Amino acid sequence: MNLINIKKLYIVLFTMILVSLNPIFAYNEEESITIAVYEKINPAIVAIDAELKIGVSGGTGCIIDSNGIILTSKHVIDGSKKIDVTTYDGKTYSATIIPTKNKNSDLALIKINPKTQLNIIKLGNSDTLKVGQKILAIGNPFGFSGTLTQGIVSRIDLAKNKIQTDAAINPGCSGGPILNTTGEVVGISQSIYNPDNNISNIGIGFAIPSDEVKRFIAQNIKQ
Repeated sequence: MNLINIKKLYIVLFTMILVSLNPIFAYNEEESITIAVYEKINPAIVAIDAELKIGVSGGTGCIIDSNGIILTSKHVIDGSKKIDVTTYDGKTYSATIIPTKNKNSDLALIKINPKTQLNIIKLGNSDTLKVGQKILAIGNPFGFSGTLTQGIVSRIDLAKNKIQTDAAINPGCSGGPILNTTGEVVGISQSIYNPDNNISNIGIGFAIPSDEVKRFIAQNIKQ
């Protein structure tokens, strides 16, 4: 066995040892980034179950204050008699709606009273988004909590102030975060396009840009 082959053998053996000691070496760079973003942000994402006058509504929320203030979609909790919030670790809390000034906005704020401080999201800048940019989405589609999907920014609708994406967004994802690959929230999942009244995703979803979210929060919460 010549020197080159011995060197290659040592490299293979060293890599196998690293993989056995730390599984993160088993993932490629793109996978590692996605995993890191999910593990960082998911603890700040909650599942929301709202009891309405007729039926129930399920959605997702983003913790924006460590004392329990949560951002979600207005249509998830609008008209609710009772709201339950479940954090990523399985703890369930009763929530109350925080009155807001923006009656025409599909954003809402609710409050829970946790015994310990909670993880929070970080809002990024949606005005820097580009069509083709990779994004990630976390939500609770059909009650499957903490689900991660990925896609790209498909279109930016400046007239309607909407971000279009092909990342899978389904019922239960409303109010959840759209993330860039640094873990910043650049949008809040709002709706899907269903021309045939199909309740599932066909690859066209919409989100409210984070810059609009920032304005909404600033107008309704004293910093």
